[in-house]
Amino acid sequence: MQYLYAMKIHILGASCAGSTTLGNALSVKLNIPYFDTDSFFWEKSAVPYTVKRDPLLRNELLKAELSLLDSYIVGGSLVSWGEEWKQQFDLAVFLYLPKEIRMERLVQREIERYGNAIYDDPQRQQLFLDFIEWASQYENRSFTGRNIGIHESWLESLNCHVIKIVGDTTVAERLRRILEAVNRR
Repeated sequence: MQYLYAMKIHILGASCAGSTTLGNALSVKLNIPYFDTDSFFWEKSAVPYTVKRDPLLRNELLKAELSLLDSYIVGGSLVSWGEEWKQQFDLAVFLYLPKEIRMERLVQREIERYGNAIYDDPQRQQLFLDFIEWASQYENRSFTGRNIGIHESWLESLNCHVIKIVGDTTVAERLRRILEAVNRR
């Protein structure tokens, strides 16, 4: 499916809500590139996801990639990246999964990524436990890290159409809802 106009889409939600999976599927469906904010937020390091990139540099790197394109999909939270990101999209998609499902997926993903190291290696185990604790706080609106209240406030401030997809829906159903919105444009 090819569109004759530019389409700039942002997909966000809690960790393991499905932003990356949906972003990659939508990228294939619309034939436009997908960028994951984690690729810009984190430096490549021996132990992945432990070294944060300087915020100015991460923003410049993502802006440089996007500046070359008329259409793109960005997955992941841009909430703390600056006000300019609120003007960058034609459509925002917010994914919400119940905590129990999301946390089960998160643990499974970490096992797939790191295997027994999350249990056998003390450093890796602590990183795993810290990440699980951080991710489990998403529904806590008073949590100082990323939480649903921060996402909802940010979504309300965007200058584009917002779709909220709540529940454990299939990728096909999520794609259908997004394509309906894109086709109404």
